[in-house]
Amino acid sequence: MIEVDKLTKYFGPVQAIDRVTFQVDKGEIVGFLGPNGAGKTTTMRILTSYMPATSGIAKVAGYDVMTESTDVRRNIGYLQESVPLYGEMRVLEYLDYRAKLKGVPRGQRAQRIGYCLERCRLREVTRRLIGTLSRGYRQRVGLADAMVHDPPILILDEPTAGLDPLQIRETLALIKELGQSHTILLSTHILSEVEAVCERVIIINAGRIGFSQSLAEIESESRILLEVRGPSEQVSGTLRGISGVSQVKPLGQDDGLASFEIRTQEETDLREAVSRAVTDKGWLVCRLDLKYRRLEDAFFDVLREEDPLKELEKSSEAIKKI
Repeated sequence: MIEVDKLTKYFGPVQAIDRVTFQVDKGEIVGFLGPNGAGKTTTMRILTSYMPATSGIAKVAGYDVMTESTDVRRNIGYLQESVPLYGEMRVLEYLDYRAKLKGVPRGQRAQRIGYCLERCRLREVTRRLIGTLSRGYRQRVGLADAMVHDPPILILDEPTAGLDPLQIRETLALIKELGQSHTILLSTHILSEVEAVCERVIIINAGRIGFSQSLAEIESESRILLEVRGPSEQVSGTLRGISGVSQVKPLGQDDGLASFEIRTQEETDLREAVSRAVTDKGWLVCRLDLKYRRLEDAFFDVLREEDPLKELEKSSEAIKKI
């Protein structure tokens, strides 16, 4: 339903996204995560034909976002982070106006508006001027607007921003319900929201996709956390020699206590083998835990990776000094 291939966007000399490539299949609810300035909103605006890409290809519902933008808009519902609304219009009046613009047939218009008012908890404010509403209510009006023409694809940028805890729970339940009949790309900074409703997560950092995996795959991964009193390099070499170990990541050394994160092949539990290998060398094991990976771990793993733009700046500075 959403296909992105090597999408790149420059704002003058600044590169906002760099060869972004991913796919969202029909019926998926995918979380689109990243820190501020990572390129999430820029990518979403390109997908919704709000702005052009510098290069690359993006297709939504089979239509090219550059050459078939009208067809793209017919097939998506887009909730922006800062919802643009007409403050002088009443809620019911606004949704009726938007339904007409989006081509909802006259005979279905009242039913669709009624459904959106009910699902977005807006019944009590239908006669209120939008300009007098709180941010939370305005966000819900924006969500109702995105849903009113019943599009097959929903692109939601921070849909729970400004909502109270009860409203957040209701909105997430609605998104999960909509995922049964819609394809949803959801951007948020709150990892627990992604864990509550999404099936897969894409993490973008510094304009590049750093991670794409299902939540089930993330949660199935495990790692061994080891703290041992011994020389870090020698301990690391011993650990890498254990059959079944795929990666050994030193986490630092403090006062003779070296810490490691050990990943294994096929998720085998090698704690016994690790303990035996270390103690055979005469080193004292102070901690040996099996920890299952969480979305938070995957998120911060991506953020800890070196920013390629910063690396380029470092190289340029190094060349200047020569």
